[in-house]
This record gives sequence, C-alpha cells and structure tokens, in this order.
Amino acid sequence: MQLSPETHFYRSGLYLAMRKYSTAVRDMEQTVLLPTLLRDIRSDQVWNSQSEDISTDLYDYYMMLKALRNTVESGSINKDDLKTQSKTTELLLDSDPQALLHFHLRGLFSVMSDLTEKTQSVKDKYVEVIGVSKGRGNQDFKLHV
Repeated sequence: MQLSPETHFYRSGLYLAMRKYSTAVRDMEQTVLLPTLLRDIRSDQVWNSQSEDISTDLYDYYMMLKALRNTVESGSINKDDLKTQSKTTELLLDSDPQALLHFHLRGLFSVMSDLTEKTQSVKDKYVEVIGVSKGRGNQDFKLHV
C-alpha cells in the first residue's frame, strides 16, 4: 500500500510534534532544578483553564507533563483503554477509515501543541519564581549532564 502525500505529511508532522514536545519537557526538566517550588502555584495563574473544577498546582502539571513524555516516547498504552476503544473504533472504521485517521491526527497535533505550550509555561513560571530575568536567559540555569 502506497502512502498518499498527505498521509506522509501527517506522519512526519506528527513525529516532529512529538519530538518538539519531548524536547520542551527535557528543557523544562533541565531548567526546573527544584520542582517543589512549583507547589501551591495554581495552574490558572499561568494559563486559562477551561474547567473550573480542575485546579491543580504547577507541580502536579510538571509531574504529569513528564509522565506524558514517557508515554509518548515509549508508545505504551494501557491495555484496558485499548479494549474499550476497539469496540467504538470498529464501528467508525467501517464508515470511512481515512476520515477517521485524519480526525485523530488533527486531534493529536492539537494535543501535542497544547502540551508543548503548557510545558513552556511551567518552565517560564519557574524562572519567574526564582527571580531570573528573561533578558539574561535560562541557559545559565540548565543542568548539564
């Protein structure tokens, strides 16, 4: 089966989006040397949360973003989630598999972009909390391994 140019674009674009997110998380990890400083800083102070019920601190987001990066890099998915999805997906695949693929890829691009922005926001807020001016840059505060 030969891939259409559009499908090839989505595959390479998705790879780049995942790589950009992974790089942003790695940069956040290197900048945030004391993650506990992010405790008690509510996430809605950094970005507008669409759900008022979920009010977590940036430390929780920091940990979640790292965990998601591990999932993205390893490709491991909970088997129970796959079983539930497979029944729904079978019905949708019968209708138009190409449209379904494009729908999910657009969703993945959107999620990866949002996660990358939130990762950058957590890092920026940490830099603000520790009192580093943006003019000086964050390069001095990266952990070089």
